Amino acid sequence: MNLAFTVLEIVAPVFLLAAIGFAWVKAGFEYRVEFVTRLAMTLSVPCLIFVALMQAEIDPAALTALSLASVVSYAVLTLVVAGLIALLGYNQRTYQAPLIFGNTGNLGLPLALFAFGDVGLSYAVVVFAVMAIWSFTYGIWITSGGGSAMKAVKEPLVWATLLGGLFLWQGWRTPVFLTNTLELIGQMAIPMMLITLGVAVARLSPGSMTKAVAMAVAKLVICIAIAWGVGRFFDLDETAFAVLVLQVATPVAVTSYLLAEKYGADSQAVASLVVVSTLLSVAAIPLILAVLL
Repeated sequence: MNLAFTVLEIVAPVFLLAAIGFAWVKAGFEYRVEFVTRLAMTLSVPCLIFVALMQAEIDPAALTALSLASVVSYAVLTLVVAGLIALLGYNQRTYQAPLIFGNTGNLGLPLALFAFGDVGLSYAVVVFAVMAIWSFTYGIWITSGGGSAMKAVKEPLVWATLLGGLFLWQGWRTPVFLTNTLELIGQMAIPMMLITLGVAVARLSPGSMTKAVAMAVAKLVICIAIAWGVGRFFDLDETAFAVLVLQVATPVAVTSYLLAEKYGADSQAVASLVVVSTLLSVAAIPLILAVLL
């Protein structure tokens, strides 16, 4: 019973904030997702990442191990997903990105924070950064059917990650007034991302659900299996291992839908995956946390 209440305390704030966004849109109020997303991804999330890494009291070797485990996890996941889609005869442009890239930002960061505290958030930032770099390079390349894979160098969150890692490695600190300012800006990120998640899901128009349900379940099983195996292979400490599994297992990111819409993939199929996998996560994430805690 205590474990059930602990899990509920972790996941309830996440889904309640998303529910606020969902209800806000259904009530007919205005919410400019593009503006809020840009504000989050160019300002608040980079500040959150930089401060979390700079202030992290974690052995740099442990962060290095988690970084390598994250890279290997997404590399293996990419190969498995590409092979599965080819075997089923589905469109790679439509289905690869949604099945590879989870909602490690909007959902994964707050879950890691609530479940494992500041240490968990620091670990989660590392996994999120690896996923984001891969998403902004390979993800855009595969969804667009080619094009530039250099978008990552323009993303503030990538530079925030590199700079935060440098400060962590060197033991540097920004002046107190600047740290407080960056920390305050970063505190906007998690509630803003969760509310935006609810808004985005409320506005989606999913199509056929049968394929989406099967693929969402397959994504969850494959992601957990790969992250679990890689995490044990790298012999991560228990918190880092739990965060890796939790992050990789997050549901399909809303950004996958936005990329599909932008680059002419089947956005309705991706919308179905977003909705189904997000609903599936309501049941799956508490179970995953119950095992990991």
